[in-house]
Amino acid sequence: MSVATDADLRVSPIAIAGRFRRLRTELAASPPLWWALLYFFSLLCGYYVLRPVRDAMGASGDAAAVFPRWLVDWSGDAGFALGEYTLQVLFSMTFVAMVLAQPVYGALVARFPRRVFLPAVYLFFIACLAGFYWLFHTTMPGRGAAFFVWTAVFNLFAVTVFWSFMADVFDNEHAKRVYGYIGAGGTIGALVGPGITRVLVGPLGLANLLLVSAGCLAVCLLCIVKLRPWALRRERKAGAHGGEEAMGGSVLAGLKLVWEQPLLRALAITGFFGVGVGTLLYNEQAQIVREFYPGPEAGTRYYATVDWAVNGLTLLVQLFVTRWLLRRHGVAPALLVPAAAILVGYCMLAASPLPILVAMVQVATRAGEFSLAKPGRETLYTRVDREARYKAKAAIDTAIYRGSDLTFVWLHKGLAIFGSSVVFATGFFIALGMTAGAWSVVRAQRALPDAQDSDRPAGEGKEPSPASR
Repeated sequence: MSVATDADLRVSPIAIAGRFRRLRTELAASPPLWWALLYFFSLLCGYYVLRPVRDAMGASGDAAAVFPRWLVDWSGDAGFALGEYTLQVLFSMTFVAMVLAQPVYGALVARFPRRVFLPAVYLFFIACLAGFYWLFHTTMPGRGAAFFVWTAVFNLFAVTVFWSFMADVFDNEHAKRVYGYIGAGGTIGALVGPGITRVLVGPLGLANLLLVSAGCLAVCLLCIVKLRPWALRRERKAGAHGGEEAMGGSVLAGLKLVWEQPLLRALAITGFFGVGVGTLLYNEQAQIVREFYPGPEAGTRYYATVDWAVNGLTLLVQLFVTRWLLRRHGVAPALLVPAAAILVGYCMLAASPLPILVAMVQVATRAGEFSLAKPGRETLYTRVDREARYKAKAAIDTAIYRGSDLTFVWLHKGLAIFGSSVVFATGFFIALGMTAGAWSVVRAQRALPDAQDSDRPAGEGKEPSPASR
């Protein structure tokens, strides 16, 4: 491992120009990079148009504006105010929806080839947006809760499918060169999305923003069609022929793989505690919004502003640090540096839980995840077989992710009784668990096979995994 010099770390105009020249070189040498950039830009733009709307609903203390009338009446009869448990109930509903959706996705992946299930996922989400467009023009109670839950499911499945597909298109070495740029394309989309929401939520209203998001997903479908030949080309080059065939196996094979394989198990542990760290911050932020930004439009603008700050910092790191770090030093610093930053942030919050500091740590935490940790983890999936890419990865990114959400949103409710300092002191130990998981990932990935071996489907030149039997 080489040691970085001061010249390597200096961000001068010449260095910036050099990085943009490398981007132009990669774009010229890699036609699929263009489509991958457009794909991730459109996907995150569409999602971030919706995210501020969702977050404002989650921060609402008006239960009647979010939940169905029967649930509000039931909570009143039971003697508690549903508005005081908005996030806890919404996260619980999201977990149930994710548990129900996971086997459906597993069956889709197991029984249909890639050319069928990839477009099917996005067509389903477009149809859902059309349904919510109609709901937002009605006064049907409960549409806020339904939209919150659906948006969370959409985010996890759509982004998981994207990165699984990228692991089919790019090999490990190529991924280290371009994943930072692809992430930057998504970050630009994540900057544009909240800008669209912030500017248009007043004149257009919430319902018409859903059509903007649906248009972005339609562009994603075009990109899938354009990238498919490149995935086939990579598979043929590696001597694999199963990319356009159904994988077969159990619909719950992903969870079995996570249990059996050390790398996947370490990724699941990292994700579980990493989500816990974010959930505690998210809940504290929601309390701030309830107090200082009442009303759906004010809350939506606040969350859009935070998203802008997160994605602006993420973009800078992706353009000027991520590629260099992954190629020069591998995944270890990409996973461990954000973990160290979170530990420091939680120490500061435990000592002084000021609202402005909560927002700053939120920005730093999410930016470190999106710009370094996420690309670092995703490169690892280029070195595993297709079952791990599509089944195990989906299980980690959906069921385990939302299981962590459910655990820590209720934990926060209990800890909040003792004040913010206790919340963040507990969060420090959760962050230690995430750091230990990241270190386990770094150790386990050293035993991964060569990239060429990972492109063979399970059963082709090696024993099939127990989960596929």
